[in-house]
Amino acid sequence: MILISFFLGGRSSNLDKQIPFESGVMSYGNSQIKIHIKFYLIAIFFIIFDVESLYLYLWSLSIKKIGLEGFIEGILFILTILITLFYLFKTNILNSKYRNI
Repeated sequence: MILISFFLGGRSSNLDKQIPFESGVMSYGNSQIKIHIKFYLIAIFFIIFDVESLYLYLWSLSIKKIGLEGFIEGILFILTILITLFYLFKTNILNSKYRNI
């Protein structure tokens, strides 16, 4: 399908195709902005703990079906999350001040 569309599709080239589109506004300045790694770490931690909270929600919905073994495994999962969060606070990863990483 891709090859067919390549051969049968229309082609056009003009100056407007050569510029990057950014909401219809011409971009200016340096587009290579340096973002501190702290923002990426916080985003990764947010995603990890967000996914873990989804697991906990599903676990709480099925608590009657999984029995005592599932309850104990859920408690161990919660303890793992708390230990990880304690480690993050202990190492000052979530500190808002910049530092060399």
